[in-house]
Amino acid sequence: MLRLRPEHRDAMIATCVRALPDEGCGLLLGTPDGVVSEVMASVNVAHSAKVYEIDSRVMLRAYRESEAKGTVVLGVFHSHTHSEAYPSPTDVAQAPDPQWHYVLVSLRDVPSVVRSYRIVEGTISEEEVSH
Repeated sequence: MLRLRPEHRDAMIATCVRALPDEGCGLLLGTPDGVVSEVMASVNVAHSAKVYEIDSRVMLRAYRESEAKGTVVLGVFHSHTHSEAYPSPTDVAQAPDPQWHYVLVSLRDVPSVVRSYRIVEGTISEEEVSH
């Protein structure tokens, strides 16, 4: 389960909307049991509406900050600009860490849909998101 406050959800959606027409993205910091404490936005360095790539400087800052605060990098979020909030084959192929939460923000509909998944060895499992 991923637990986030409404302001975290709003921050992810705002990041994704600002990135249009490209996919928006960022990292989630928090506790090992899935409680989000911070949403860290990133520029999509792929500059694409079909794929995302976290800026390496944001990745480094996230790991340094989480170490200093005693938190962990919980996972990543990104948007799908015209499709549902479900991992694409590209998302699955580039899922780097089986411990991470992979949050998808679909901007296809209003209001935006936010869903979270675990991706382990290519297997996608949706998990509950509590607000």
